Amino acid sequence: MALITTVTLNAAIDKTYVLDSFPLGRVSRVSEMISVPGGKGINVARVVSQLGGSVKATGFVGGSNGDYIVKELGNAGIDNDFVTVEGESRLCLNMIDISAGTSTELLEPGPIITAQQIEAIKDKVKRLAADSVIVAFSGSLPKGAPAALYADLVDIAKAQGAKAFLDTSGDALIEGVKARPFFIKPNEDEIGKLLGRKPERESDMYAGMMQLMERGVGCVVVTLGAAGSVAGYAGRLYRIRAPRIEAINPVGSGDSFVAGMAVAVASGEPVEQALRLATASGTANALNAQAGDVRVDDVRRLVAQVQIESIV
Repeated sequence: MALITTVTLNAAIDKTYVLDSFPLGRVSRVSEMISVPGGKGINVARVVSQLGGSVKATGFVGGSNGDYIVKELGNAGIDNDFVTVEGESRLCLNMIDISAGTSTELLEPGPIITAQQIEAIKDKVKRLAADSVIVAFSGSLPKGAPAALYADLVDIAKAQGAKAFLDTSGDALIEGVKARPFFIKPNEDEIGKLLGRKPERESDMYAGMMQLMERGVGCVVVTLGAAGSVAGYAGRLYRIRAPRIEAINPVGSGDSFVAGMAVAVASGEPVEQALRLATASGTANALNAQAGDVRVDDVRRLVAQVQIESIV
């Protein structure tokens, strides 16, 4: 099977607390707690594995939290090869308030990365990319990492013949796009920063997405939350409408979208089928309390409900 490598430079332990209610300034009792390895790239790796893809996870881990991440990924059958750093991998807490239907996240910053460790991850990505069809870079940059690190890593992956997926934000996205990754997934705010102007209407994004493709980005997907997404590929634009569901926890849906897209692209599926699987995977994730977690039966059912229209 075609190998997909995921890169998580700020790995975490994701803890999800399910509460009947979560009032501020009060003692609250948790009805359910889920603890899993997390960070956006690790979420991608887990969903790729659930969808039947071949995957290896890499990135930075540190301390006892890092040991837990490596151990639990192994227990889940997800191959991994991380760079170990000083300090402690972060905790990310998600409080799900059942009565209010809200999700509140608390995200620690994570360890500070040194220049030596940056060189180590570059070497690691170079080695893994040589055996991979896709290398997916996801999430925020850790403290100490330059804004252009993703651009450097994208260049390294491409030089080894792998397709680079990039799912990040802010300066890391602006710099990373300069390396012309195969796939990016900005939201409405992020596409505005890439284009230098905030789109007032959905149609305002179209010319900018075309420009990004002309600059060498193979596939541009702008996510619109529950409304679905707009995708550009090979000079064409598509409007994707996601199935309507009663969401339990939308956290990790973007990562699940990336996983579905990676599995389909690695399998050589046509773009419309890739977009269907990606959208169904992102939607299926929201049906579960855990972030970056899908049931294959849900994905199969939802694929048939995804609507795709050609815009241009």
